[in-house]
Amino acid sequence: MTAQRTYWHLEGRGRVPQPYDIATSKLLYHPELGFQVSTPGAMWMQRYGLSTRLQARFAGFEDPRATTYARYVQLQAEQESFVDQLLQAAEHTGYDGQLSPAWVAVLEAVLPVLRYPSHALHMLAAYVAHMAPESRVVVAGAFQAADELRRVQHLARRMRQLQELKADFGAAAREHWQHHPDWQPLRELLEKLLVTYDYGEAAVALNFVVKPALDELFMVEFAALARNRDDRLLAELAHSLHKDCCWQRDWTQAWAREALRESPANSVPCAEWIARWWPPTEQAVEALVGSWTMAPGLSAQVLGRVRDQCRSRWQALGVETQ
Repeated sequence: MTAQRTYWHLEGRGRVPQPYDIATSKLLYHPELGFQVSTPGAMWMQRYGLSTRLQARFAGFEDPRATTYARYVQLQAEQESFVDQLLQAAEHTGYDGQLSPAWVAVLEAVLPVLRYPSHALHMLAAYVAHMAPESRVVVAGAFQAADELRRVQHLARRMRQLQELKADFGAAAREHWQHHPDWQPLRELLEKLLVTYDYGEAAVALNFVVKPALDELFMVEFAALARNRDDRLLAELAHSLHKDCCWQRDWTQAWAREALRESPANSVPCAEWIARWWPPTEQAVEALVGSWTMAPGLSAQVLGRVRDQCRSRWQALGVETQ
């Protein structure tokens, strides 16, 4: 009787399989075996997923955090406990009543509206995860999509808290998202990205251009502004959410390194996609800072730091773009 090898597909790793190896490896069949039945979904995957200019299978990709479902739940439970205590303390101490009316006005111009682009980032992360040709990339992308929902949830909860201070706080958020000049460059950018179906371009545009710029703008720069305006709660909330952004940055860096390791020629389409998506992203960021009521000199410094952070990521990969 022939012995069955339970983890035969992990034998080449030269080590005892870890939980991450077992839970995330070889979960997809179509990249190697193809689609056994011709369906619209199969044709979509073939056209936009497997036929992208980014020629990489990501066989050597590993999430630096080795995130499994159990690990993800544990990490986020710790984060949620911290945020929950933070928000409950604000409710019990009358924290919001101590905020200046001018800062509350800035919060109303930003936080309720930010739910809409954050939801778009969720949909984009889910699409990029779904189209990935390697199961470990699918898993990482799915957790990124879950992180984006966490951000939407906390924006909504903070908005509801501020409605106790100002009953109509955020009532015009949808109107602002659809029509206010400060938000229209971002809305146009995200709507175009939502119909960018090519897996390679969608992944690069999302995780190396649009999302890093928005994460840096809101989770770092706006959080710093909040701290300067004596809003420690928002700064701490943003710090917690930024931990998600840092992990997303790390796994996408590993993704890109694997793509370039498999084929250095992948740097060409990556550079083209970055060059295509950065100008409208920069325009969107510049328009958003206008709602923060900052001095022009400070606004320029914020934009410069966002730009430098994004460019440092591209340079770290050796992907040069103008």
